[in-house]
Amino acid sequence: MTVNDATVTVTVVYHSVHGHTQALAEHLAAGARTVPGAEVHLVEIRAEDVNAGRWYDAEAMALVGRSDALVLGSPTLMGSVSAVFKAFMEAAFTAFTTQAWKDKLAGGFTMSASQSGDKLTVLQQLSVFGAQLGMQWIGVGDMPGNNWTGGSRDDLNRLGSWLGLMSQSHADLDADAAGSLGDMITAERYGERIARLAQRWVNGTPYETPRMTEHEARALSASLRETAGAA
Repeated sequence: MTVNDATVTVTVVYHSVHGHTQALAEHLAAGARTVPGAEVHLVEIRAEDVNAGRWYDAEAMALVGRSDALVLGSPTLMGSVSAVFKAFMEAAFTAFTTQAWKDKLAGGFTMSASQSGDKLTVLQQLSVFGAQLGMQWIGVGDMPGNNWTGGSRDDLNRLGSWLGLMSQSHADLDADAAGSLGDMITAERYGERIARLAQRWVNGTPYETPRMTEHEARALSASLRETAGAA
């Protein structure tokens, strides 16, 4: 198998209440799909698959089990992952006892209506979950945005989160207005980052670490805003 033929499986596992977290998941998947050889799947954790407090979907769990990288997402509700997503996490107990997911790559994302909303607690929950399963955690690799007078809600990484991806959506808007331009582009970049690192981790695909200064990051955000405005 050549490097160009090498494949990795990236699965975005998420629960969404009003569609905002789903929009973020879809942008993450879109970013991962830009990586050659990346087979990308979306698995929605649904309330109807929870019985007696435990989530179960044999087909979805089999896909998760054969994935090389998992991106885990939940809305932030009352300072925690949603009850539905927690049911999925507890369903991973067998994988925990057998170390079946050990050395998969993992990342996480969350959404709330409030600017803070205590989203960090959700990312901490997800990263501890990954650590308990022996997975290798990947954070966001972008510099912070919207932290100076020339900044904007549409900057990359505008909430300044690195443990995982944070996004914010106004509670009175539907899923078509989820997050911001910056949030969704950051999601795409995060998905691409995870898929590229999965190719390197699994197949030894050459990988050159992209780096930028804070000044370059601000210029990139401004360029993306101008492009979106022109469109």
